[in-house]
Amino acid sequence: MTKLTATRRQFFGLAAGGAAATALAAPGDARAQTATKARIVIIGAGAGGTALANRLVARLDGAEITLIDPRVDHLYQPGLSLVAAGLKPADYVVSKTTDWLPDGVTLIAEAAAEIDPEAKTVTTSGGQNVAYDFLVVAPGLVLDHDAIEGFSLDMVGQNGIGALYAGPEYAAKTWQAAQAFSETGGMGLFTRPETEMKCAGAPLKHTFLIEDITRSAGMRSKAEFHYAAPQGALFGVPIVAEKVRMLFAERGIGTSMQHRLTGIDAGARRATFAGPDGTTEMDYDYIHIIPPQRAPEVIRQSGLSWADKWTDQGWVECDKTSLRHLRYDTIWALGDVAGVPKGKTAASVKWQVPVVEDGLIAAIEGREPTETYNGYTSCPMITRVGRAMLIEFDYNNDLTPSFPGLIAPLEELWISWLMKEVALKATYNAMLRGRA
Repeated sequence: MTKLTATRRQFFGLAAGGAAATALAAPGDARAQTATKARIVIIGAGAGGTALANRLVARLDGAEITLIDPRVDHLYQPGLSLVAAGLKPADYVVSKTTDWLPDGVTLIAEAAAEIDPEAKTVTTSGGQNVAYDFLVVAPGLVLDHDAIEGFSLDMVGQNGIGALYAGPEYAAKTWQAAQAFSETGGMGLFTRPETEMKCAGAPLKHTFLIEDITRSAGMRSKAEFHYAAPQGALFGVPIVAEKVRMLFAERGIGTSMQHRLTGIDAGARRATFAGPDGTTEMDYDYIHIIPPQRAPEVIRQSGLSWADKWTDQGWVECDKTSLRHLRYDTIWALGDVAGVPKGKTAASVKWQVPVVEDGLIAAIEGREPTETYNGYTSCPMITRVGRAMLIEFDYNNDLTPSFPGLIAPLEELWISWLMKEVALKATYNAMLRGRA
């Protein structure tokens, strides 16, 4: 009994990145500060921008650090899937942006309207012109709801429509629609976009959770579940895709691969897809919509995007290991907006932030950076209420478990669920403070 209790206590302090959330010290606390008058501008006060700001304050003495972001609220986005399944209230994911910012950082509560990488200036939506020596772009991404014909956010929660990505209010409304479906049955239709997206496991998590909730409600025999996606596989890592395929088969979840959602008729409860054989229509009683996702327009207009790939999405052109811009060596990309093959999760940000921190400080100190990002991405893949698979992988699609021999990444475990439901938020908060 003692051994089991100790093990559980350890797990409560762990999250997907493998850090202990309850015994952390900011890395800058143990190292000498670098004296500098550098002007550092960070666009975006989300997970990446906030974590980096905290770490830079600890590492730099005399730097002028400016954050540009108009958002009053900070969103704990990994929690949205829990809100959309009725497992957490909407306010579980909401805090104030200013609650996480350290002393010594100036917040301009406006959007970045223009970036001039030649002049090294950022113009805000309010007309302020901010000069920089070094720039980090971490504005997150944009949900392109207009790309789905017939859909608008005011529909969420009505006529069987869910869209958890849009924020806590919409995640809660998604649960209203999903709960009604779980209690009455019918056809549940779950989708994902063709573009790159944040947390590519989220569409699968929502599918698994609503199926499990419907089963628990005693309505599974009256419900059908169908997953439609533009990709040819259920997940980008082949071994994980095969595991999900097996779970779908076991639980009677049908699939239509290479099908891209193009529109809905909310009144008729009918969805239209572009598929390999042309246009296909599917009726639904509940549909979960995840729209295409793209870089903010300011990134494209400023000439920071890739010119030869992701041209419809606009991700920042950067080196995949250093996250430094390939044409402007005073600019780094961080988080969702980075044009790298993996890494649009909070766990990825946890590993990206020290790389950008080291690269930026190395540039100030006139040395070569030593930290690199290997594409680490973590997805606590919820498969049932109380069960999940802790999936971690890198650019090469190799599994990179943080707890080898302790947590099997492709097994549905209670402890992996605990990582997502309890421990992850504690480590996320520590990351925001620059301590993980």
